[in-house]
Amino acid sequence: MVMTEGKPRDTFVLKRGAYDNPGDRVTPGVPGILPPLNPEWPNNRLGLARWLVDRANPLTARVTVNRFWQMYFGTGLVKTVQDFGSQGDWPTNLELLDWLACEFMDRGWNVKALQKLIVTSSAYRQSSAVTPELLQKDPENHLLARGPRLRLGPEMIRDQALAVSGLLVEKLGGPSVKPYQPPGLWQELAGGDGYKPDRGEGLYRRSLYTYWKRTVAPPFMVNFDSPNRETCTVRETRTNTPLQALDLMNDVTFVEAARKLAERMMTEGGKEPRERIDFAYELVLARPPKPAEMQVLLETLGSFEVRYRGDRRSAKSFVNHGDSPQPRKLDTRELAAYTSIASLVLNLDEAVTKQ
Repeated sequence: MVMTEGKPRDTFVLKRGAYDNPGDRVTPGVPGILPPLNPEWPNNRLGLARWLVDRANPLTARVTVNRFWQMYFGTGLVKTVQDFGSQGDWPTNLELLDWLACEFMDRGWNVKALQKLIVTSSAYRQSSAVTPELLQKDPENHLLARGPRLRLGPEMIRDQALAVSGLLVEKLGGPSVKPYQPPGLWQELAGGDGYKPDRGEGLYRRSLYTYWKRTVAPPFMVNFDSPNRETCTVRETRTNTPLQALDLMNDVTFVEAARKLAERMMTEGGKEPRERIDFAYELVLARPPKPAEMQVLLETLGSFEVRYRGDRRSAKSFVNHGDSPQPRKLDTRELAAYTSIASLVLNLDEAVTKQ
């Protein structure tokens, strides 16, 4: 039915919104403030689709590039990404917004090309370090004098942890999956038989495929400011709360990811502790550890090794989180010590922040 363009029914302005009190008859059209439909196009959905991507219509390309800019910089060139109307903010850099919109259209609306254009730009690749003088002069970085610094979204944080640990299943498409959730949460909020997590690869699919019940949203996503999906949301919210730290340190997904990262450190990172820590830093932070950081981690690793050598039961309990199998050739106590170090690295501010 939706693909059939039959004879349109008569539509009227409803006086005071009453369905049984029609006023003037109205016909399809576009906002008068924007360019009109081309006379050669039909005045229907096909004409509307052509109008949306017409070069004479400046709105679609501007809105699109502004949302991508927000994704990378935390704030759009138009801060009110949800409102380009008279109540919205004026662009901080109108010429840049127009240039990006034109580039997007000139490149055939190629989304990948637009991403490459932004991330290879000098504006994006510069350091996010800021001086007190610049912070006072330009706190919101309207001048683009520094690179973006913002906490990653919940999907990115989870997927990154799974990726560096080697757990992420990159298969595309398919039905929704049910990763780990705290037991009893569903019964408390929605009743019924409760939530039954998947087994196998369903636990490690990208967050895009996570099953979402409106009244019982995935708690990890909610703690990291994911919208509740009751309404369309295009402007991201970011907070920093103690619950987020508890998630990253105690959620089964992240404890298991730390354990698998520790396994990679021990099997792929070399023989010496320094080599293994360096390997973890390169995977998670894309840089080697600084000398002071290396010293702290080596001392911390030593204390964990002493602890778990004297408490084998605690070590075994720690590395038993998650359904993924453990290699038998690795010593449980040593694995527990390196899991603690991996968890520490995954919890660094730099690991969950674009900077």
